[in-house]
Amino acid sequence: MNFPVRAITLDLDDTIWPIAPVMIRAESILGDWLREHAPRTAERYPAQAMRELRDRIAAERPDLAHDFTQQRRLTLEHMLRETGEDIALVAPAFDVFFAARCEVEHYADSEEALARLAARVPLAALSNGNADLERIGLMPLFRFQLGAREHGRAKPDASIFHAACTRLDVEPAQVLHVGDDIEMDIVGGARAGLRTCWINREGRQWPHAQLRPDLEFTTLAALADWLDTAHRTDTAAA
Repeated sequence: MNFPVRAITLDLDDTIWPIAPVMIRAESILGDWLREHAPRTAERYPAQAMRELRDRIAAERPDLAHDFTQQRRLTLEHMLRETGEDIALVAPAFDVFFAARCEVEHYADSEEALARLAARVPLAALSNGNADLERIGLMPLFRFQLGAREHGRAKPDASIFHAACTRLDVEPAQVLHVGDDIEMDIVGGARAGLRTCWINREGRQWPHAQLRPDLEFTTLAALADWLDTAHRTDTAAA
């Protein structure tokens, strides 16, 4: 299938890099830091207990569904307060966690594929997470990064897709949104009027009968191949 693509918006976690090993490592590094600086908190809240508390806070604060940073800070504050340790440690504890959270290991195809895509059309990062592309080192390939925390609403809300299209100065129908999440990325992007590409690295089955992605690939490299071919076709037609 060929159609015009004037810009691409990209999800980050589990699209450019796998997020699970990143979070496990970041929580482990945070645990080590707490054992040194807040030992009672570290003892009361090992990694699993910390995750359960964060999930509980997320459930209790739906107003923060778009803001993983604040959810994490509130989790740290609750932990420290409950164990009677200094809540001034929230800021340095979060900094330790966030630095580790931004130490990602890309999928093998990602960096080269992103460079190929960026050579064809403008790229924008569009994520519900809080990864920092400046720290990660990919920002030179992107026009901008728009996170749910900054926007105030998370995918699949149409407004975050439309805000990205406005900043790109491209109509939604000519923007391709690329991501791994069926509901947040593909259903959300399609309902916002964008073209969609599902990066399905694990060979999952598509669950919806009435709506499908415009494109489906197992890697970003395959998407770059498709875009190269589409651009050659467009040039030849012109």
